[in-house]
Amino acid sequence: MSLSEFVVVIPARMESTRLPGKPLADIRGRPMLLWVVEQSRQSGAKEVVVATDSDRIAAVCEAHGVAVELTAASHASGTDRIAEVARVRSWQDSLIVVNVQGDEPLIPPALIDQVAELLSDSAGADIATLQAPPESIDQFESRNTAKVISDQTGRALYFSRTPIPASVDGCVPSSARRHIGMYAYRCSSLLTLAATPPCELETQERLEQLRALWIGQCIIVADAVTAPAHGVDTPEDLVRIRALAAALVETDPRNR
Repeated sequence: MSLSEFVVVIPARMESTRLPGKPLADIRGRPMLLWVVEQSRQSGAKEVVVATDSDRIAAVCEAHGVAVELTAASHASGTDRIAEVARVRSWQDSLIVVNVQGDEPLIPPALIDQVAELLSDSAGADIATLQAPPESIDQFESRNTAKVISDQTGRALYFSRTPIPASVDGCVPSSARRHIGMYAYRCSSLLTLAATPPCELETQERLEQLRALWIGQCIIVADAVTAPAHGVDTPEDLVRIRALAAALVETDPRNR
């Protein structure tokens, strides 16, 4: 297998219902966003760019030598924001663009490389993403956890917030997988997706990736090679991440 050249784009916005100003939340003296940038730079990406509509975020990036694009405030999703960066930078249609969420400060670089390589090795795919077994029956049943079903070749058939496949004995089915919200796009597919209006399934499930399936794009899925990081959605998540980051500092001097 060979890994094509790829870039990472990190969409970041200040507005968050449960944790306002989340990208700039302090973790051991550094804004959370800079942790995400550092983890992304440890991957094989040729470039890491932050996409934001916030002057404050842009100023922090510029002060720390991080490439940043100030995008429109009207974007409905991170995908739309990333697509604007692709257009502004005139990236080639074949370039692989990896979307890394700005609220995952401890994201393993190996997962970034994996999702990029998965798309690079899947000639017929438009998008690649990752999955993992549910950690519990509660997570499997939670509407806050997106689930994915794939065919025998790894091509996604459907994503849902409801438990799929159905549990017949009150246990998590062995084939059940939760979706990990990281994507690699071929640039041309990214631009097509962003230019397409939301479909009914996407609106019903509140899952943007269903738009890609609706228009016939191929999403290839694979089990994550390492445990995915915990993201930050709430103040409680931030407390947990700060504790994890403190432990990481003890084993990795680069994060001190």
